[in-house]
Amino acid sequence: MGTVECVLNCQAELAEGPVWDPENGVLYWVNIKAREIHRYDPATGKDRHWKTPADVGSLALRRGGGMVVALKTGFFFFDPPDRFMPIIEPEPELPDNRFNDGKTDRQGRFWAGSLYDPDESKPSGSLYRLDTDRSCHKMVDGIYASNGLAFSPDSATAYYADSRRRIVWAWDFDPAAGDLRNRRVFIELKGSDGVPDGATVDTDGCYWLTQPPAGRVVRYDPKGRVDCVLEVPISQPTCVAFGGSRMDTLYITSAHQPNITCRPRSCARSRSQALSLPPFWG
Repeated sequence: MGTVECVLNCQAELAEGPVWDPENGVLYWVNIKAREIHRYDPATGKDRHWKTPADVGSLALRRGGGMVVALKTGFFFFDPPDRFMPIIEPEPELPDNRFNDGKTDRQGRFWAGSLYDPDESKPSGSLYRLDTDRSCHKMVDGIYASNGLAFSPDSATAYYADSRRRIVWAWDFDPAAGDLRNRRVFIELKGSDGVPDGATVDTDGCYWLTQPPAGRVVRYDPKGRVDCVLEVPISQPTCVAFGGSRMDTLYITSAHQPNITCRPRSCARSRSQALSLPPFWG
């Protein structure tokens, strides 16, 4: 069911947040606890990284160059190799929180959620939207562990998960205003299914979800039904992103184990690709 191979044996403690750069043909990802932003070039096999001043949960590429990053304390602009400029600190009253999973929507806004860092035992996390005018808006609160962000290809639906609750929610999404409404349970994991972690969507509108520690990535159709299960040779897959020149390679980050990549051709009922997202903030 698809070919799975390790492309970067980096032994990352907590690799997350893969973002494909279609203009340069490289994959960005973060090593949260090592405080590193990585740039992997599949053409050469080389991976370089830059240090961050705090734990880094996720990133988005900026249209004009550089990145927006979600560090432990909030949102920053980053211009490699070492220039960080603060944008906003959304949770100054919550020093034990840190930011985690983040994504851009198709209109160029950056979304990222927080969690209680010591052990995810308190629902002190929230989901925030960073607009291109640098204004920041709290969209969801009462979260234990923010994960699973994705937006449907038609921008009609937003997805977001709380790993500790083992639930992925869906909302009706207003792409013009960036508003969420009509929250409902999209997926609820039980038994040995693992927990919901990072996610992406494909051109069919299906939702690809990593499920540690079950060692699998599951494709759900737009109604939340299991379409196929991709078993991976690691127990802790953390996030996924489509990339490659034809956007048909699924990159998977992991925790405590090598990062891997697969081509999910035989997994989906039809050849599955990511929508050619604008991965850019702004």
